[in-house]
Amino acid sequence: MGVDRLHRRADDAAVIVLVTGASGLLGSAVAASVVAAGHEVRTLQRRPSGVAGATDHLGSVTSVGDVARAVDGADAVMHLAAKVSLAGDPAEFDAVNVGGTLRLLRAATQSGVSRFVQVSSPSVAHSGASIVGDDARPADPLRARGDYARTKATAELLALGADSAALAVVAVRPHLVWGPGDTQLVARIVDRARRGRLPLLGHGAALIDTTYIDNAASAITAALERAPQVHGNSYVITNGEPRPVAELLAGMCAAAGVRAPAWSVPAGVARAAGSVIERAWRIRPGADEPPMTRFLAEQLSTAHWFDQRRTRADLQWTPAVSLDEGFARLAASYR
Repeated sequence: MGVDRLHRRADDAAVIVLVTGASGLLGSAVAASVVAAGHEVRTLQRRPSGVAGATDHLGSVTSVGDVARAVDGADAVMHLAAKVSLAGDPAEFDAVNVGGTLRLLRAATQSGVSRFVQVSSPSVAHSGASIVGDDARPADPLRARGDYARTKATAELLALGADSAALAVVAVRPHLVWGPGDTQLVARIVDRARRGRLPLLGHGAALIDTTYIDNAASAITAALERAPQVHGNSYVITNGEPRPVAELLAGMCAAAGVRAPAWSVPAGVARAAGSVIERAWRIRPGADEPPMTRFLAEQLSTAHWFDQRRTRADLQWTPAVSLDEGFARLAASYR
């Protein structure tokens, strides 16, 4: 399913789609899928996207000028650029995630953009309790865990607040995206497992949804296609195959040829330790991500899987790559 369903311009020119954050794993996959559909793709990020066929606009969503130049003349915007981290300066999260979204929305309105896909996160509606078969709950900045979730929740509300007959806005929340080339989730899990620093929290039995990269990209593209029919709504995107967290970690480790975690830490202890580490990180940040935060401990020890029926029906989309096939592709990439 590609963006070829989008109506071409009156002069039969290709639709111009701006993709922000196209140097990341998901952003580059989304941009490549739009290029493959035969449309003109622009990207906006701080370094080259590496997406064949796309025209890079190097810059930042924190710059009014960069945003205005990238949006000018575009027909649609797919916004993936964000500060993604477990820790950091709260002001930076606000500047990129909230301020960047506001600048794009203003520029899109002024330039006559007709479709806007806000790529959000299920964390915008996660307050720490288990999620068992829920649909997309309303974004809640006040209860969101951590600055990333808080600012993404605020950004999603701003985007949906700009929805109108002229600008069709859809928010999509892909959950735990992974695949070959993933330097965030997979690479960190593999690195910690290799060094013997990856425990299971509790029994590792909590059921968790994830999303293979190809499926996440095709779902976001489907949201762009379906924006006129489903605008104003939020959708969680997953493979729809919840697995125990221990099984997911073992699958990623096996693909990379490292031993799966064989020791465990009580979930309550991990949460308490995460809170302490977060406070210490604010005073003296490390060079990398903190080894544990309360949010991460909650994510690894509580169930979070989602009802996908409304997502699939409204977006007219189904995932094409199963988790097992995804693990096989991940293993092939390591070989």
